Amino acid sequence: MSGLIAIVGRPNVGKSALFNRIVGKRIAIVHDEPGVTRDRVSAEGEWGGRAFTLIDTGGIGLLRREKSANVITKAALEQVDLAIESAHVIVLVVNVQEGIVPLDEEVAAKLRQSGKPVLVAVNKVDTHRMESAALEFTGLGFDLVFPVSAIHGEGIEDLMKTALSFLPAVVAEPIPEPLPEGAEGEEPVEKRIQGPLKLAIVGRPNVGKSSIINALTASERVIVTPIAGTTRDSVDVPFEVETEGVRQSYILIDTAGLRKTRRIEDSVEFFSVKRTEESIKRSDISVLVLDAEVGITEQDKKVADRIVEDRRACIVVMNKWDLVEEQVRIAREEEIERRETKNRNRDERREKRLTTLGEFGNWVQEHLFFLDYAPVIFTSAKSGFHLDRLLEAVRYVAAQLQQKIPTALLNRAMHDAIERRPPVSAQGHRLKFFYATQVRQAPPTFLLFVNRDDLLTDQYKKYLGDEMRTAFGYEGCPIVLVPKPRPKTVEPMRKFKTAKARGGR
Repeated sequence: MSGLIAIVGRPNVGKSALFNRIVGKRIAIVHDEPGVTRDRVSAEGEWGGRAFTLIDTGGIGLLRREKSANVITKAALEQVDLAIESAHVIVLVVNVQEGIVPLDEEVAAKLRQSGKPVLVAVNKVDTHRMESAALEFTGLGFDLVFPVSAIHGEGIEDLMKTALSFLPAVVAEPIPEPLPEGAEGEEPVEKRIQGPLKLAIVGRPNVGKSSIINALTASERVIVTPIAGTTRDSVDVPFEVETEGVRQSYILIDTAGLRKTRRIEDSVEFFSVKRTEESIKRSDISVLVLDAEVGITEQDKKVADRIVEDRRACIVVMNKWDLVEEQVRIAREEEIERRETKNRNRDERREKRLTTLGEFGNWVQEHLFFLDYAPVIFTSAKSGFHLDRLLEAVRYVAAQLQQKIPTALLNRAMHDAIERRPPVSAQGHRLKFFYATQVRQAPPTFLLFVNRDDLLTDQYKKYLGDEMRTAFGYEGCPIVLVPKPRPKTVEPMRKFKTAKARGGR
C-alpha cells in the first residue's frame, strides 16, 4: 500500500502549485482565480524512493454565513470530504502573506474533527524574512508547521519527509520460489495485473463524460452537474475490473468539454481545453462521448478530428440513450404498421426512420466518416445501459492495438490489395511495391517501401487501410502507412558510361 496524502485549504493559497511541485509535473491547473480546482486531482508520486498517491482538492471556501446552494460548490466540498476521509496524512496549505484569516481557522477546525495527522504548509515564503512570519500559524492548533515556497521549491524536502513518516509501512512482497524442475511451461497460479490502460473520456461540454466515469467506478468520483463546464481540470481516476479471472487496470481521464474557440471566455477555460488536448495525446484509447438527444454537432466533429490528428484509438459512445429509447420504440412500431398497411401509396416518398441500434450506428459512422473505424456503443450513464459493452469494446480495441502482424502475411495482403486496385499512374509513372514492415503497434504503423512515395495519395492510403482492416481487424485503431522510396541505383549508368569510354579508345 503506497499511502495517500491529501492537500487541502481555502481557495487561492497555492494548493495546486504545491501539488505540481511535489509530483514534478504540471498536472493541476494553477491560476490566480479562486476555485479553479473542483474535482479531486490525484497522481502517483515518489519521494526519496517512497511511492505515494497525492490528492489535490478544491478550496474549502464557505463560511457559515455564506450561501452553499451553488451545486458546483456543494459538490466540490463533498469531494474535499472524501479526500480527507481516505487520506493517511493531510497537508493544510495557508498563505503567509495574508496571515491567519477566519476561513483558515474554520478549515483547521474541520481537520481536527477528522483525527488525521495534519501538517501546515505555510506557502509563499519566498524570502528568509518571511520565515519568522510563518510561526504565526501555530495558532491554528497544529504542532507541525513548515514554511515553504511552492513556486521556488523551498522547504518541500522537510515537509515531505515528515508526511511520508505518517504513511503506512510498506510490506515487502515475498520473493517467489523457483519452479520445480520440469514445470517451467506450466501456467502461473495467479494472473498478473496488466499495466493501466489510459482512457481519455472526451467530448463537448455537458454530454455526460463525468457521469460515465462515476457509473463505471460506482462512485461519485468526479463532480456531475447540469451546468456545462463543471469539469475544468483533467482528472485521472484509477479503475480496476476483473473479467474471467484476469484483472485489468485502467486510468479513466475525465476532461473538460472542448468548446468552440470563440466561446473560450477566460484563461482558466483556455488551460482546461489545453489539458483536454494533452489528455487525448497521452491516452491509449480516446472515448468520444456524444449526446443521443442532441445528435452529432459540428463541435462533435471537431473533437473527433482532434482524435484523428493525434492518431489515437477511439470508441464512440452515444450517451443518454434512455432519453431517446422511447422515441425509437415508437418509430419502430410506426414502421411495422406502415409496412403492414396494404393500401399505402408505394410511390410515396418517405424519410427513412432509424429504428434499430444498428441503423443508428451506421448513421453515426456516416456522419463521422473520417472516424468510421471506431465502434459505436449506445449507453446511458444514468441507468447503466450497455456500460458493460463499453468495457468489452475497450478490451477488444486494446487487444487490436497489441497486434504484431507477421511480415510474410503483411506483404501478402499488401500485394493482393495493390494488384486488385493499383493506384492511378501519374505522368507515366506506376507504383512499384517492394515490401512492407510493421514499425509500431500503437498506433499500428507500417513502413511501405515503394519506387515513388508521391504515388501513394491520401485516398489510396485510405483504400489500403480498409483492406488491412478486412485482413487483420484493427477495429477502433487508426492505421498509419508511411511510404518510403527506395534510393535509385546509379551503378548500371556508370557501367554503361565506362563501357562506352573504353569502346571509343
